[in-house]
Amino acid sequence: MRYIDWLPEAYEIALKFRAAAKGRSNIYLVLLDFIDRDRSYGVYVGMSKYSPAQRFDQHKAGIRAAGSVLKRGIEVLTGPTMHLQYIKRSEALRIEAQLAEALAGAGLRVKGGH
Repeated sequence: MRYIDWLPEAYEIALKFRAAAKGRSNIYLVLLDFIDRDRSYGVYVGMSKYSPAQRFDQHKAGIRAAGSVLKRGIEVLTGPTMHLQYIKRSEALRIEAQLAEALAGAGLRVKGGH
């Protein structure tokens, strides 16, 4: 088990985002391990029609994988984005980018969030 000092802040930031319409898209966060570089952790922000767990497994298997998740992904951070599941794709695209920007603005190392 690892202690991630910025995780409570990630929850607070993610909770500021809301989706108005139901759909088939999911926002997810993946914990990234940068211990070999500077003894820190980062986060990958993604969006998919698959569940966060399924999408993480795809990344790790090399299926449409983001390099950062393939190489450094440790686990899905389910809690912060639980309320951002099954949302409209157009909203998911917007929220993905804005969430990545907000997390980076808080000083986190962020990958993804296109």
